[in-house]
Amino acid sequence: MIKNIAILGSTGSIGVSTLDVIATHPDRFRAIALAAGRNSQLLIAQAKRFHPQVVAMHDIEAAREVAFELSGLGIEVLVGAEGIAAVGAWDGVHMTVSAIVGGDGLLPTMAAIRAGKEIALANKECLVMAGALFKREMEQHKGSLIPVDSEHSAIFQVLNNGQVTPKLGEGVGKGGHFVNPGRQSGFRELILTASGGPFRGWSREQLAQVTPTQALAHPNWKMGPKISIDSATLMNKGLEVIEAYWLFGVELDRIQVVVHPESIVHSMVSYADGSVLAQMGVPDMRTPIAVALAWPERIAVPVKPLDLAALGRLTFFGTPDPLVFPCLGLSYQALRQGGAAPAILNAANEVAVAAFLGP
Repeated sequence: MIKNIAILGSTGSIGVSTLDVIATHPDRFRAIALAAGRNSQLLIAQAKRFHPQVVAMHDIEAAREVAFELSGLGIEVLVGAEGIAAVGAWDGVHMTVSAIVGGDGLLPTMAAIRAGKEIALANKECLVMAGALFKREMEQHKGSLIPVDSEHSAIFQVLNNGQVTPKLGEGVGKGGHFVNPGRQSGFRELILTASGGPFRGWSREQLAQVTPTQALAHPNWKMGPKISIDSATLMNKGLEVIEAYWLFGVELDRIQVVVHPESIVHSMVSYADGSVLAQMGVPDMRTPIAVALAWPERIAVPVKPLDLAALGRLTFFGTPDPLVFPCLGLSYQALRQGGAAPAILNAANEVAVAAFLGP
């Protein structure tokens, strides 16, 4: 059976990569619902190529342009936040890929959960802003979810190798998370890897002089501007710590961050007997996307194979200096404080990133 996919954020880097995976396997997947913000030209091109049933644009002027260009093709065009939410919950969709950047992704993802869709979660802000609410909604609607962030996908793959998608609240005790590694025999901690971004090794004084162009130049990953800046400040890693807390039901002091410049080891799980299990691969988001779309099967994607001999070495460093990269520590602090603190942190970061990048 062909799996019908909705993509929230189809014109962003995750959305484009998701469509690439779908195009590689037209016998397995079909993109029937697409939503974007303002990039009307790319959405029009995607719609003409993939022929979805419905598309939505957040910006009303962009939606008018899309409707004009797609007239006569039998594609319904929706507009605004309500239209995007409708795409995520569209009738006939089996899995919704949540890839809208920032807080704007929360409500349409919630709509998809309430409509009973499988969730491929690339929007970490859903859990940062509203982890407890998200958990309750997943429990109430017996939802299933697979993380798409490369780090959380790596942990998911280690903990669930060869297993079907677990449902939130099923068989995990009172934690209610979709995976609870604490119930696994001998589990010790989760180890999230961080590349260190473009400013690894820089001093606080050097960072005061950086430009947006420098901050956007990530050494390993091709990403959108917001997440690229978050990676440069290590706020992205802090948000991923909060995401891991909600996804996997782990105490905060059992989530460790290590710097790994090559971005080959995407994350690890350590056990009491000294074993450390890792998921490795070249830095390409099409791999975790393919994992989410096809799980528990493995499918071919046009990703360069990992050649460890050619790579030569893998390097690791301890947690970055909190005085130089304070955002990571702020994320731990916000999660310990609880309540609205993580949502406030996320909102403040979104405003700061927008101000840094300028109009």
